[in-house]
Amino acid sequence: MAYVISDECVSCGACEAECPVSAISEGDGKYVIDADTCIDCGTCAATCPNEAISEG
Repeated sequence: MAYVISDECVSCGACEAECPVSAISEGDGKYVIDADTCIDCGTCAATCPNEAISEG
């Protein structure tokens, strides 16, 4: 199951730079993860300073 980004996201961009498959992009007010591209590696969740990313 793909990871998801909650409303706790402050759009810092840390997760986007770490995603090995470029599944994360800047959305409207927060970053979003493309579920079809996400490989469930968890790198983004480990990188997020606000713990805004979790398994969806």
